[in-house]
Amino acid sequence: MSKDRRLGKGLAALLGTPTEAQPTAQAVGAESTPASPRRASQPHQDDRPTLRVRSHEEEGDDQREHTGREATGDRLLSLNVYEIDDNPFQPRREFGDAEINSLAESLKQHEMLQPILVRLVGGRYQLISGERRLRAAIRAGWEQVPARIREADDRLVAELAIVENLQRKDLNPIEKALSFKRYLDEHKCTQDEFAQRLKIDRSTIANLIRLLELPELVLENLRNETISAGHARALLPLGEEPVQLEFSRLIREQGWSVRETERRVQEHVIAEDGLPTLARPSPDKPPKRSEHVAVLEQEFRSLLGTKVDIRVTKSGRGRIIIHFKNHDEYERLRLQLADGATASDGDR
Repeated sequence: MSKDRRLGKGLAALLGTPTEAQPTAQAVGAESTPASPRRASQPHQDDRPTLRVRSHEEEGDDQREHTGREATGDRLLSLNVYEIDDNPFQPRREFGDAEINSLAESLKQHEMLQPILVRLVGGRYQLISGERRLRAAIRAGWEQVPARIREADDRLVAELAIVENLQRKDLNPIEKALSFKRYLDEHKCTQDEFAQRLKIDRSTIANLIRLLELPELVLENLRNETISAGHARALLPLGEEPVQLEFSRLIREQGWSVRETERRVQEHVIAEDGLPTLARPSPDKPPKRSEHVAVLEQEFRSLLGTKVDIRVTKSGRGRIIIHFKNHDEYERLRLQLADGATASDGDR
């Protein structure tokens, strides 16, 4: 089963059957077209101003003047675009002007096929999903947008925001990593539980969160797409921040591929290791054996995302040394190894 199909199932499971909420805005019939008039007096910009939402009592008279029909198990509403607050759990930090402008032009010619999703929080509307559509509607000059209201707690809103962006591949690796880490920290759940709830691979979560251990300048390069996520992951075994920054510079300036970066990282780690280590050829050990173990050592480093040494004695006995920089990294490695051991037991 593809990851996209799994994500689709995850979103459907999270959404479930929409719950009907008591509306405080004009109801829209199922066949109505949300062709709203242009808003000449409002600025067309991405940042939405915060306007006061009229109270239920103020809107009560207006509500009695309109009638609406329920869609299938749902009620469609027409909400003022300036009366909808941002989703505080939106993992996406940047919305490009080009894509918003393109969607806005589309909305000028066609109706909005999929309503945005909102919830009521403290008497105000708060966006759950549909940030791009809402921004584009404002850019296009719409005053009203079609919306569905549903009940949802903070945890569900955070999950929906993550899955919506993952489905469209909108998030850059750092935005994904930060949204995953925030979710795990706020809801005190394991990576396994999180993966099951969102129907994504646990390794995807672990690999992305590991990127946050890199220096801020390296993360900035990743955000700006001057290096790729593959490059960034290859830098993790280096451990030392100055070395990671130097390698990041060389990747940008010399145009290293991910494979080239991995090779050079391996060479650097080997050069820094002191004897005895099977990763370095020595006069009394055959090169073929050293090369084989060097590959194993690199596999450990790539898998764990940290420096790993394999050391042996002349009798052939040895040990595997796993390095960590702080308690957080130690805890990550402990959980990763424990999860691997559990999975191995389950396969027997």
